[in-house]
Amino acid sequence: MRQVYRPHFATALVTCWCISTATVVAAEPTALVTEGFDLAYNLDHEAAIAKLTSAVEVYPDNPIVHRSLAAAVWLKLIFSRGTLLVDNYLTGSVSRPTGDLEPPPIELDLLFEKHIERAITLSETAIQLAPHDANAHYELGIAVGLVASYRASIRGQTFRALRYAKRAYSAHQRVLELNPNRDDAKLLVGIYRYVVSIMPRLFRMMAYLVGFDGGKEEAIALVRDAAAYPSETQAEAQFALVLLLNRERQYGQAQRFLKQLRRAYPRNRLVWLETASTWLRDDRPAMADLSLVHGFSQLQGDDRTRMFGEDATWHLARGTARVDLGLVDRARADLSRAANGDAPLWVIGRAQLGLGKLADLEGRRQRARDYYQQSKGLCDNARDRRCEQAANYYLDYPFTGP
Repeated sequence: MRQVYRPHFATALVTCWCISTATVVAAEPTALVTEGFDLAYNLDHEAAIAKLTSAVEVYPDNPIVHRSLAAAVWLKLIFSRGTLLVDNYLTGSVSRPTGDLEPPPIELDLLFEKHIERAITLSETAIQLAPHDANAHYELGIAVGLVASYRASIRGQTFRALRYAKRAYSAHQRVLELNPNRDDAKLLVGIYRYVVSIMPRLFRMMAYLVGFDGGKEEAIALVRDAAAYPSETQAEAQFALVLLLNRERQYGQAQRFLKQLRRAYPRNRLVWLETASTWLRDDRPAMADLSLVHGFSQLQGDDRTRMFGEDATWHLARGTARVDLGLVDRARADLSRAANGDAPLWVIGRAQLGLGKLADLEGRRQRARDYYQQSKGLCDNARDRRCEQAANYYLDYPFTGP
């Protein structure tokens, strides 16, 4: 079904991955920062914040530690809100107009603002002292890009975020002018160009006028360069490529990067969930079900804090796979748990869609239509247009099987 562009989706996508642990402007806190991000990407958010807080104490005048701590706070917040998955970005459910999002906990919000402001100030000072220092421009771009992410995904301030996004883009373009071999800077530039390339013509022309560039293939190539570059940005680029390749329906390539990420972050159970979801988009339910066997095994042995809606999302994935595999009773059990869980609207809406399909397979047409009607409303509110369109279709034409 047709992809629908939305500015709020673009802003969140552009900046959501720009939290890399790059080379430094002043003294080298690389080891502490790397340890902090290893913890964050393995879903140990509190430990990551503690590690990076200690890095700030050791290196108080280095922008890297400040923006890294701010990034760890942001990752914790999007995890707690349940907006850490590829599906959140494909549906456009990450950022909302101002007023639709609950404010973040004040202590975390203040922590983010304190350290990101310090990172920006230190980076700006470094540029004033050495205008041709590529590292200083890199740090400024990372910091203001993170502000754009936070404004869009945590506060729902989409258009305010765009101002920071443009500044981040310009900073990393400057990095590449000063040092064309800095492939880590290609990550942010590539994602911005990708987003511009998928905009409708009017929006695209407006983006060109304010200084953005486009070109989808070139954009993906830039992100690929960053993913292949042996630096601290490599994992972030791989996560970004998983998102872009899913959107481009290049699922086999996405799976290759997911395999690398599973090895790099073995405690991150969500990578198994992303693996299964990618198989489902590729219409390979048997492979999705196999991935979910591994994923559920890890989930059940993990007593750490769950992402908001996580249990429901796991059951949605397994229920969806089992519908396509014809495992009706097992599918119903999973989808019922997803539909009745405390979860994002798109999860509940898709679960209702799946239950409607099962009702159609059993000849209960009116019950199926009830499910589809509920699904349509939920997915519309979640801005999940594919789900909404599918519900509309099945309201008119019964589901007869995969």
